[in-house]
Amino acid sequence: MAKKASNVVTDLTTEELLKQKKTLTGVAFGLGIVMLVACLILFYLVLKSRNYMIIFVIPVAMLSLLPSFMRLGQINAELKSRNTEK
Repeated sequence: MAKKASNVVTDLTTEELLKQKKTLTGVAFGLGIVMLVACLILFYLVLKSRNYMIIFVIPVAMLSLLPSFMRLGQINAELKSRNTEK
């Protein structure tokens, strides 16, 4: 039987946490760069078209990064708690 994937960080081994941290850091960094470029292009288009209502899309778009940073915070907290236990 295959091992069930767990979303609880306390159920994962330290190696699994480190692997998730590395993967999630790369994904968040890459997506952050893409979002930054997209927001800069959107900001330029807002200034060019003088349609300032579109500018409210930028902070809402940045909220899409929030879940990945929350998960990364959970992983970092769990790794820190495991390091202090030893």
